[in-house]
Amino acid sequence: MHSKRLLILAVLLAAIALFFALDLGQYLTLEAFKTRQAEIEAWRAANPWLAAGVFFAVYVAVTALSLPGAAVMTLAVGAVFGLLWGTLLVSFASTIGATLAFLVSRFLLRDWVQARFGERLRAVNAGVERDGAFYLFTLRLVPLFPFFVINLVMGLTPMRARTFYWVSQLGMLAGTVVYVNAGTQLAQIDSPAGILSPGLLGAFVLLGVFPLLARKAVDWVRARRVYAGWLRPSRFERNLVVIGAGSAGLVTAYIAAAVKAKVTLVEKHRMGGDCLNTGCVPSKTLIRSARLVAELRRAGEFGIEAGTPRVDFAAVMERVQRVVRAIEPHDSVERYTGLGVEVLQGEARIVSPWEVEVRDAEGGARRLSTRSIVIATGARPFVPPIPGLAETGYLTSDTVWSLRELPARLLVLGGGPIGCELAQAFARLGSQVAQVEMLPRLMAREDEEVSALVEEGFRAEGIALYLQHEAVRVVADAQGKRMVVRDLSRDGAEAEIAFDAVLVAVGRAANLKGYGLEELGIPAGRTVEVNEFLQTRYPNIYAAGDVAGPYQFTHTAAHQAWYAAVNALFDPLKKFRADYSVIPWATFTDPEVARVGLNEQDAKAAGVKYEVTRYGIDDLDRAIAEGAAEGFVKVLTEPGRDRILGATIVGAHAGELIAEFVLAMRHRIGLNKLLGTIHIYPTMAEANKYAAGAWKRAHAPQRLLAWVARFHAWRRGSA
Repeated sequence: MHSKRLLILAVLLAAIALFFALDLGQYLTLEAFKTRQAEIEAWRAANPWLAAGVFFAVYVAVTALSLPGAAVMTLAVGAVFGLLWGTLLVSFASTIGATLAFLVSRFLLRDWVQARFGERLRAVNAGVERDGAFYLFTLRLVPLFPFFVINLVMGLTPMRARTFYWVSQLGMLAGTVVYVNAGTQLAQIDSPAGILSPGLLGAFVLLGVFPLLARKAVDWVRARRVYAGWLRPSRFERNLVVIGAGSAGLVTAYIAAAVKAKVTLVEKHRMGGDCLNTGCVPSKTLIRSARLVAELRRAGEFGIEAGTPRVDFAAVMERVQRVVRAIEPHDSVERYTGLGVEVLQGEARIVSPWEVEVRDAEGGARRLSTRSIVIATGARPFVPPIPGLAETGYLTSDTVWSLRELPARLLVLGGGPIGCELAQAFARLGSQVAQVEMLPRLMAREDEEVSALVEEGFRAEGIALYLQHEAVRVVADAQGKRMVVRDLSRDGAEAEIAFDAVLVAVGRAANLKGYGLEELGIPAGRTVEVNEFLQTRYPNIYAAGDVAGPYQFTHTAAHQAWYAAVNALFDPLKKFRADYSVIPWATFTDPEVARVGLNEQDAKAAGVKYEVTRYGIDDLDRAIAEGAAEGFVKVLTEPGRDRILGATIVGAHAGELIAEFVLAMRHRIGLNKLLGTIHIYPTMAEANKYAAGAWKRAHAPQRLLAWVARFHAWRRGSA
């Protein structure tokens, strides 16, 4: 068997080498065909069966060997044999050639590939065995990859050869007809005027629109398959049902009502979701109180005797709730009802692709029929299964707001944005804080220098950092509560951290259970699987916000909501791909950290070439006056150009300052124009302009400046 493989491989390589060595490709060009078109047609007229056989054999060989020229040959066959016979020749020759390539790939490589990568390919193999025919049909009808690649790759899968043959024959037929028809029109050109003939223009219009028509056909077939077994209502009571009244759900419902659609919003808990009740609003309110305490402790630096501030923690937390209550009307049932949204309190469950059942607190149920559904159920704090944790009790970003007594010793588990913000806030309010993070540094998504600056500030404020430490178990006895941690950087040495309360902030998990997703077979892992239009498995069911990912930010949820709402209401007339090219975010520690686009570690991981421009905020007049002269602005640009790839700001008000770079990136404004924009003096925003100036200085035209210096010397009369 091994010798047979080597022999076949040698023959194939020799044939391909001969093709290129003899430059046979010159005969498979449109120019070569047009030059000899009359001669070829005369030969075909004199020897029709021989001509058909030669064309057929050459086409099979070109396709089987994956050589360039098949598209030109298809046009040529159409020109020589006409639409009917040309279609028959190309359809069977291309399919036979593709099948030969499939079989050669299978014979030479499949056993080796499966033996080496079988475990990784297990899911792919299962998918091919289950739906391989449909996948292949889709690729043939709307080729995402060149046909020769499909032939070779499919040979490595478990697909049967006869399945490959008939699906390829059927899938390539429509495209074959379009190309052969274009060839018949090319045959009619005998003068420049022929280029403008209606037949030729029509053929090329068909070539252009065929991929779109084919994609629509595939979408229709896919929809027919996915909706099989479901009874579609003859009419719908609503245009849209939105499940979840967090940021994504509220914005979706708002947009739907604004365009006069009939929309129902279902929420089982509190309007406003996590952001209003347990996330952005309460955390930033707490951070404001904590920052004021820190400022009062620094009052002496500003010539003010304020004494040691006394924190009334219960009053601080009551203020948090007052702020939440003050903002609640923005997200209230009354407001959205006034906007034209039907708001229902209850638990929603999708019972069919077009029906949602809502159960209220009394156990009553309503079934709503709707053209489209948007899942915006948000996320919840993830709690790892640490032995002893549940028994001793823990806080999360959802439950910490119920505290009215400040924990003397707070252990924060997690070094991401939520963990860092709350760790610093509680430390400033008076808790003795220890923070545990498995990774080597805090805020690992940011560049190392960003993490280093934040860590330096945390240590200066008395926060004990346990980096590269893993929580092993929680112990509670007469001596109190203790977290046992393992040092991952020192051979797993264990240590104990005493605490009065532990705050778990290691990430968030999407809310997926209880909404009917499993029963409908909607794929979901950590989040609901959606395509670029935010559609789930069912084209009329969408997901947005934390439940869809990839970013778990309030502003990203609102951003996705626009796409979900518009696509749900106006597809198939029009739909839009969700755009994540310019997504900003901020972590509201002190100093604040804000970013948009790429940072250095992301650019390196993606292999993107870049230049770095850095401006230190310690040089900024307003920052010095404010006593906030720390941090920097760092901008990544394309090498030699001022196009911004990303920006990171560390310092006071970084979350506000980043907006200028978000605008610049969104509208492709380069650093030159940023530099040419007037910024008020003295403001923190000047840091952005000075960063642009630093880029300009680094790219100053030195040769031109040398000539300018000589010009000025000449004007002074100097030699």
